Amino acid sequence: MSKLSIQEEKELVSFIKDWLRSHGFTQKDLAHELNIKSSRTSEIILKIKDLYKKGGMFNIAKNLIKIEQKWLDNIKNDNRETKQIPPYNQLDLDSLVNKITQDTCE
Repeated sequence: MSKLSIQEEKELVSFIKDWLRSHGFTQKDLAHELNIKSSRTSEIILKIKDLYKKGGMFNIAKNLIKIEQKWLDNIKNDNRETKQIPPYNQLDLDSLVNKITQDTCE
């Protein structure tokens, strides 16, 4: 595979920064998912270049899609966990209101 051009590299960096911002993640989060120790832009670029060498833009896109899917799955799982354990259901609230009404009438 040929190298990334300077223009392609700049566009990828810009895209990745916008992509991270739109999902509320940081370069540190991306570095963790790419299994690199440093979250510096230069280190992320090196990893992106390595992905490019192994399969071009398709490989870069495939890896970023996997990362995004993992993040979205984690967000869904977090939401499910919080939705599964509501502090009170409607019956609990109704019985509390009835109890308060009885207490105030006495």
